[in-house]
Amino acid sequence: MDVAPSEREEFLARLPAADVQALMACGTRHTWPPGAVVFVEGERSDRVVVVLSGRVKISSKSEGEAEVVLAFRGSGTLLGELSAIDQRPRSATVTAVDKVDGLVVDASAFWDFLAGHPAASLLLLRTLAGRLRDSDRKRVEFGTHDAVGRVARRLIELADRFGEPGPDGIRIGLRFTQEELAGWSGSSREAVVKALRRLRARGCVQTKRMTVVITDLDLLRRYSR
Repeated sequence: MDVAPSEREEFLARLPAADVQALMACGTRHTWPPGAVVFVEGERSDRVVVVLSGRVKISSKSEGEAEVVLAFRGSGTLLGELSAIDQRPRSATVTAVDKVDGLVVDASAFWDFLAGHPAASLLLLRTLAGRLRDSDRKRVEFGTHDAVGRVARRLIELADRFGEPGPDGIRIGLRFTQEELAGWSGSSREAVVKALRRLRARGCVQTKRMTVVITDLDLLRRYSR
């Protein structure tokens, strides 16, 4: 299933122009190199970050300390809003996948911004609702789909967010490992390897080191149902 446009994380792109200018005036710019940690799970923080360019990985640790990928997000994403709302520790770690340019806004300034810009407050509610729906959908997937179906869905989601059309198909313009895909799809690495092998054999995808090209999106959707 493709990610519905209403559930994408492009918070900044969906703000009215006047609200964007007001938000930019509330914060300061900061750059994180690839691999740098933006937020750490469990820490207390009084700031939010808007991704202006680049991509981030959102992950959490299982009880066995294994990394579980929750999402990949791109430009326009709002990060850290839950901790700003409930003032509780961070629920996940955010890591820069590539160079990330972001706007850092103190929580108090962010709340003042929302109070003065109702459209932004409504957009925040819609963003949170979209994330909740996505979380609920993934819970259903884990109970009703095999590893091939879950991997297919994650590849479709990546193509929807970061896909780059080319002569051979849709190249996923985001480098990720099989371990990350395993954690994200709720599968073992071995199950992901088998799933990708099956999808390659059926002509759905081509894979190279940390690169995936979707060669038949319609067929891949069939495996995701």
